[in-house]
This record gives sequence, structure tokens and C-alpha cells, in this order.
Amino acid sequence: MANTYLTKTFGSAGNRKTWTWSAWVKKSAPTTSYQRLFLGEVDGNNSTAILFDAGGDDLRLYSFDSGATTIQLKLSAKFRDVSAWYHIVVTADTTQATASDRVKFYVNGVQETSLSETTYPSLNYQFYINSNVYHNIASNSGASQAFNGSMSHIHFIDGTAYDATAFGEYDANGVWKIIVEPSVTYGTNGFFILKNGNSVTDQSGNGNNFTVAGGTLTNTEDSPSNVFATGNPLDTKVSFAPVFSNGNNTMSGAGSGTGDRSCRGTLGFASGKFYWEIKYTSNSTGNSAWTGILNPEEPLVDGNTQSTQTTNNVLFNLNGGELRKNGSLIATYSGAVNDIFGFAYDLDAGTLKIHKNGTYFNSGNAVVTSISADTYLPYFAPNSGSSYVIMNPNFGNGYFGTTAVSSAGTNASGIGIFEYDVPTGYTALSTKGLNL
Repeated sequence: MANTYLTKTFGSAGNRKTWTWSAWVKKSAPTTSYQRLFLGEVDGNNSTAILFDAGGDDLRLYSFDSGATTIQLKLSAKFRDVSAWYHIVVTADTTQATASDRVKFYVNGVQETSLSETTYPSLNYQFYINSNVYHNIASNSGASQAFNGSMSHIHFIDGTAYDATAFGEYDANGVWKIIVEPSVTYGTNGFFILKNGNSVTDQSGNGNNFTVAGGTLTNTEDSPSNVFATGNPLDTKVSFAPVFSNGNNTMSGAGSGTGDRSCRGTLGFASGKFYWEIKYTSNSTGNSAWTGILNPEEPLVDGNTQSTQTTNNVLFNLNGGELRKNGSLIATYSGAVNDIFGFAYDLDAGTLKIHKNGTYFNSGNAVVTSISADTYLPYFAPNSGSSYVIMNPNFGNGYFGTTAVSSAGTNASGIGIFEYDVPTGYTALSTKGLNL
């Protein structure tokens, strides 16, 4: 998560010529400033880093020596997807005679050979990574240029240049997946952290533990093997997007202007039975707070206008409880700040059930029937202005913003953590949920 970073200084230098870094990475936002993934540095003039480049969504590795750029490698590929986990492997071996063999990049199991910048290290160059200097994961020594997103299964190998197949493999469907227990030799300074949660205790056996030096390291159900829906900063109302935080699980209308900021979610569905929850806060003057489902082809406008559109939407105002289908008022239920609402969408039957704080409206019967057979994505329109709305959906990660659910309900599918019981036959809107 943004502004959370880990640090360690090794007691002695390892092999500074040959090493491997492997991690699963999920971005939360397009790259507008430098976002560092891994750094070893003496100071700002003497350092080596793997990072996403400012403004270009590029992945690169650089090294400075006495303030001069001695290595500058940048992939041509762009890393813009905020709904996907990328498996990134960087291998270094400066003993290789051919310059282009001295650093290799792998993304999701494939070696990336197209680079837009190609200043390779000199023969037998010694990186600051794996020296006995300050190392940082997800930031720099000034606690800036922080990575905005999530990381999992971070490996560092001291003394061996492995390719991606040491850490991942293709399943029967051709999907690249994690090898949970890779057969690798870590070397003296090698480590394995964030294995199956938010532990920074080294799982390699070397005892090279890291320290959470800034922010709060939060566990998430979202993982490379099961990606949950979130708000989508790449699919927003033109020039008037919500403010995203907490891995895009919080959308805010913070800022000046008129109308509601709006966005869709990252995962859609055309069939099946899906459940999620949402809590909203900060609405002192009773602004509207629309949420629901919307076809991906419909234009994104503000919530009050969206609620009058006549096709491909079912929308609910969290403040006041107005429920509309394709612009027509269906019912009005109660709703207020800090209530937790649950939505159970059944696209096979074309129905929707809604609860507030665990009690379903309409005596538990469907409050909307005959939802058209179509593709839908979640929709959010937090009102802007001085008393803006903050929306905190829980698609199964078990948090409303930064607050964990107080007592998880039952969930027969076992996918995701929710405040209230998941109705029988429903599951989380996630990649596993979509494939049940």
C-alpha cells in the first residue's frame, strides 16, 4: 500500500555481481511519479533500484555511481493494469561477456527483450543491491517515491541468476502461477518475505528479516491466485474522477466541483450469483451516494444524472435508500452514514437482494427482479464538494477502508471475508468466484 515500506541493512556484502529479485506486484494507480520496488543505496548519488518510471508506467533498473548514471535499462512494455498481478523477475550477472546477458527482465514467465533504454552494466560491475548498505522495499531512504499497490512472495537470491521458472509455472489452462515453495539456493543475504500474508519474517531460513519502517503493512485476501474486484481508476467519469486509496477499495468525492465523481469496478459479470458489501462515511449535508451495477458501454456521468438513465443499470442511493432500475424508481428504503449495506446479485434469475446491517429489505425477498441479461460492472458515485462522500466497498478483502470487519459472517464458498453472512449460493466477485 502507498507509503508503507520495509527496510534492512545487511551485516556484510553478498555477491554484488550476481543476484535475482522476484516478486508478485499489483499496482493501484497509473504511475505519475517514481514508484520504487527494491533499492540498495549508500546515498542518493550511489544507489541501485528497480522501479516504475514516472509518468510512463515503464519498469526499469538504474544504478548511480558518484552521481553519474552507470546503468539505465527500461522496458518498452507499459504496466498500466490496476486489476492484475504482475510477476516480475530481475536477474543480474555482470560476469557475462555479452552486455545484454548481464541483466534480464521476466514478466509473467516471459523474458522481456524489448527495451527503450539500454545502458547495460560494465563487465564485473558491482551493484549496490546486495551490498552492506541500506535496502528498501517499496520506497527510498527519504520515505518518498513510494510504491502504490500490493506485493506478495518477494524473493531475493544472493549469488545465483535464476530465470522466472524458478518461481512460477504454467497451470493446465496456460495461466502463470506461483510456485509456493521454490527450489532455490538463497545464499547468505537471500530472503523470502510476504509469503502468504503480511509477515516480514524471512522464510528462506537465513533469518534476514525486514522491518516495517513506515505505514501499516496490511494483509489482503487479494492475491495472484485470486484477484478481487476494486474500483477502477482507469474507468472514471471524464475529468472528474474519484480519489482512490486503500488499494482502490476506497473512493472519495474529495475536492471542489459540482456533481458526483464516478467510476466502475475492475471485474464484471454476465451470469452467476455475487455478493459484496459497502460502507460509506463523511456526508454531513445529506448528499447522494449512488452505487450499483452498470453496463460497461454506458457513459459515466454523475450519480444524479446516472440514476435517470434508462438502460442497463440498477442503482441504489446509500443515503436515503432510493432504488432505481433503468431510471425508474422501484422503492425507497432507509440508509445513512456508517450503515453497512450488502448486495446479492443473481444474474441467472435476474434478481437483487439488499440488506442494511444484516437485515434484508422486503423481508428477504428480491427487491429488483428481471434484471436484463447483460454484462455489468460495479458502479460508484461519491458526491464531491465540502461535505464529500467516502465509499468503502468490501468485495471480500475483509476491510472497509482500513477497518477490518468486526466479526466475519459465514461464507460457504470460502472466497473472501465479509461482515455479514453470504447468502447461500452466492460468492465474491473475484477471479475464483467467476470460475466457480
